[in-house]
Parts: sequence; C-alpha cells; structure tokens
Amino acid sequence: MESSAFGASLAGGAFDLTSFVKQPQTIVRILSWLFSIVVFATITGEGFVNKPSSQELYCMFNQNENACNFGLGIGVLAFLACVIFLVLDAYLPQISNAKERKHIVTADLAFSGLWAFLWFICFCVLANQWSHSTGDLKNVGDAARAVVTFSFFSIFTWGLLALFAYKRFKQGVSDFDQGYTDPANDNSTPYPPTYPPYPNSGPEGYQQSPFSQASERPGEYKPPAH
Repeated sequence: MESSAFGASLAGGAFDLTSFVKQPQTIVRILSWLFSIVVFATITGEGFVNKPSSQELYCMFNQNENACNFGLGIGVLAFLACVIFLVLDAYLPQISNAKERKHIVTADLAFSGLWAFLWFICFCVLANQWSHSTGDLKNVGDAARAVVTFSFFSIFTWGLLALFAYKRFKQGVSDFDQGYTDPANDNSTPYPPTYPPYPNSGPEGYQQSPFSQASERPGEYKPPAH
C-alpha cells in the first residue's frame, strides 16, 4: 500500500508545479500571503498621518501607535511565514524521512493555529480603536477599513491552514499506527531470495544430503553381495 505519511504520498517523486498550485492548502496559503501584504503595506503607507496643525505623525487607529505596530508586526511575520511554508510545502514530497516531515507538519499546525488567534486579537484591537477614532483621522477611513477587513479575513484563512495541517498530522499518525515503514529506514530486500531445486531433489523438493555417507568410515571393507 502506498504510504501518505504526513502528506507526502510520493516521497522522492518529481515536483509537479501544476498539481501543487491547485492544492487547496496552497491556494489558502497564497490568499493568506496576499492578505498580510494588504495589512502591513497599508499600515506602512497610510497608517501614520499628521494633523493640519502639526507635523507629528499619528496612528490612524485612534492615535494609538501600539495598535499600528501590532498590526504591522502580525502582517510582516505572516508574510514571511507564508513564504517559508510555501517552500516547505513544495519540498515536503522530496523528503523521505518521516520524522522530518512530522516536524514540518507540526510546526505548520502550531504556527497556523497561533496566527489565527493573533489575527483575531489584531482584528478586535484595530476595529475597537477605529471605532473611537474621530476628527482628521476619518480622512483615511478607506485604508483603515481595508486593514480591519483583511485582518478579519486572515482569521479564517489561517484557521483553514491549521485545519489542513491537523489533517496531515492525523493522517501521518494513522499511517504509523497501521505499520508504516519509513523508506529511509527500510533495509528489507524487495524480493525474497529464491533457490532453484537441485536436479536430484524429490517430488516435494527434498534433497538428499550430500553427507549421507559420512557415517561410514573411509576405507571400510564391504563384502560383495551374493
């Protein structure tokens, strides 16, 4: 039976870009990557504004600099993580060691679950701070709403990534419970050795021992038969 331990059914097989891009996990990860770009790029470009009477920059979310920095940090780390895990997803089928695949899937599960939670906190913080923003800060309403909206979308995409990683982890554990053998540690021969029967073997493959006369002492006299 072909193994699919931790999402690598063809360990060592050739990389198929078309199949990789069509995978639901790849599509969701790319969406998460795009959402993170929108969040941190918008905060970087339009998140800090100044009042007409002052040159000092303020965060568009109720002048709360911590809110902007938090959203910016979550977005940048999410962007980098998506790039790293996309590379690992592509490299995973080439890994024949099941333990290495397990470490990758476990890291994906832990990070995706944590980031889904952090995006939820980010959405709550930014939405709350924006609801208290007044005056000149309302002029950047479109940018602020974009950040809040895509923070909300990111909760679901990272939640789906955590679900995909959990399914791969559960599938891998199930394969090991069913007696999965890691190809990297499988020293068994693909075919059992075969030995052709000897010409003088019997009808059931029994061969008379070549040492059947060993019990007779050499040089012993044998009287001729009458």
